[in-house]
Amino acid sequence: MIRKSVSSLMLAATLAITAFSGQVLAQAAESVEPFKVGTFAVNDTPFVGLVVRDDSLIVDLDAANRAMQMQWQYSDMEMPGDMVGLIEQYEYGLKYRLYELMNWLVAEDLLSSGTAYVHDVESVDIQAPIQYPSKIMNAAVNFYTHACEGCTPQQLAERTRQRQENRGVPYLFLKPTRGAVIGHGEDIIMPFGRDEIEYEVEMAIVFGRTGKYISSARAYDHVFGYMVAMDVSDRGGRPPGGYGSGQDWFVGKGHDTFAPHGPWIVPKEFYGDPMDRLHQITVIDGVTVQEAQAGDMIHNIPELIEYASSLITVFPGDVLQSGTSGGTGAGRVQRATGSGYLVDGENISASIEGIGTLTHTIVAERDVPDDLSGAQLPPTATYRDR
Repeated sequence: MIRKSVSSLMLAATLAITAFSGQVLAQAAESVEPFKVGTFAVNDTPFVGLVVRDDSLIVDLDAANRAMQMQWQYSDMEMPGDMVGLIEQYEYGLKYRLYELMNWLVAEDLLSSGTAYVHDVESVDIQAPIQYPSKIMNAAVNFYTHACEGCTPQQLAERTRQRQENRGVPYLFLKPTRGAVIGHGEDIIMPFGRDEIEYEVEMAIVFGRTGKYISSARAYDHVFGYMVAMDVSDRGGRPPGGYGSGQDWFVGKGHDTFAPHGPWIVPKEFYGDPMDRLHQITVIDGVTVQEAQAGDMIHNIPELIEYASSLITVFPGDVLQSGTSGGTGAGRVQRATGSGYLVDGENISASIEGIGTLTHTIVAERDVPDDLSGAQLPPTATYRDR
């Protein structure tokens, strides 16, 4: 009888320990609410955060996780210090920890700005989500309407038919990262004397896994998520003389502030297939100058990924931009403060439905140092007639 009682106690204890371990170690398989991720700052202190409740609240990820770990049923898990770290770890267990965190915040009714680690979106500095990608790969002329700026409907239909019959492979170029990448609300600087600056709204695909020769069929396996981007472009070209008389992609794409990114990243599981959902818009001072959906793309996103990864290995945090649609400055869309190229003082917003909106002010650079030798890029007006 005593032996039976002892055995029963041991069995009960074993079951209790097993159940306890399960409570501590088990992670959520899904999140009760969707979230986005971004990089923010409060009082000049940066942090990685979750964007929740229709983009109205920002949760300090590390601080919220430390608060949750104070509860006995949650095991300790260190949070990454930056966005690249989050992306690298996401598919290796971190995703489920973030689901668990979201579920706890909702269950405990902690998603309010009165909680120490939850902030109203208006009270934080929204920074570029990834600081900084190791590379930004951009698709050039990847929308039929952009390939035929200013065309009549008949011309566009004919040009589209011709291109569909001979799509070829995508055309990609690289854009600088640090210096070029800016976050929501930062000024876009028009370099001194460069007055043929254009806007281009684009979807940015953020890679989550390393890959080389990624087939289009496996492309989304390597995607972490999506954000809004602008490919700001200088159409002024290079002055005559010297080497090279064609397009200069460094001049056209490489200036400071010419790669706005953000305002945050939507993990792919909360967005869906961009080829079904993409809807991107650019508005300048209240005038809609660009609007397009995925059906206007010449090469779809999986094809772009296959092509890019056939040239170079992609790594977590790398960015691929899928191109822009018609309505750029080359199309001379009329608006209140001018037409075509950007003008000093204009306000520009780039939006993608389901992701968010980037908003920036255009600011012309007023002068340059007086000790330059003349080897610098000169103002466009010194060699171009209009």
